[in-house]
Amino acid sequence: MAETRVRELKYRMMITDLLKVASENHTYQELSDVLGLSPPILSRYMRGHVLPSYSRAQGLYEKLSEITDIKGALKERIMFDDEGYFDNTPLTSEITWLKIMSNYAMEKFAGRRVTKVLTAAIDGIPCSTLVANLLDIDLLIAKPNKEVGINDFIEETYIPRGSAMRKSLYVPKAGIRKKDSVLIIDDVVRSGETVQALVELVRNQRADIAGIYVLVTVGDEWKEYLSNIISKYSFEVLIEI
Repeated sequence: MAETRVRELKYRMMITDLLKVASENHTYQELSDVLGLSPPILSRYMRGHVLPSYSRAQGLYEKLSEITDIKGALKERIMFDDEGYFDNTPLTSEITWLKIMSNYAMEKFAGRRVTKVLTAAIDGIPCSTLVANLLDIDLLIAKPNKEVGINDFIEETYIPRGSAMRKSLYVPKAGIRKKDSVLIIDDVVRSGETVQALVELVRNQRADIAGIYVLVTVGDEWKEYLSNIISKYSFEVLIEI
């Protein structure tokens, strides 16, 4: 019962972030007309001074989803340079967008058994932290080096395509148990090797994979490389570029 109340509260708080995004392209009066609420009430919701009831939040979410293109709005904020690299600030630093991306994950994987969130250092950490917080579960970070003070690790080594160097990811062995069901999160996927390595870390411990959530994919190369994983597990992509 207490867990249900906490999740309902987090859902109600999500409306604040959606209203902030909607207000970038709609006036208070336009939002008032669509949502059936007065501008003063909307202002209090947006500022977080008051939260809508859970039932009202559900209705607001449906209406806000109809008028707000979350994926399109986030995609517009991702700017590429002349060499094909993009500024990932919205993915790592802007708290409103981080909360929206984490709530998207909670919505997509609702009803699934998830006991751990796993990501690779570094840029996937902010969103993964918020997802773990929403689900009230532990966060595991796969790192490129073994940390002092930990004796036993799970290790996965791979060779990135186009490279002549081996890369490894390490997670404390005690972090993943056979009984766990792990949600894997990656910020940007181009070739898919990091996702593959994270999957193998979980498989090595014979734990379950609850799903895989990717914030941004670039190109199509990853689809063929990860075809077996995509067909076997729930695989959610927020934005494809």
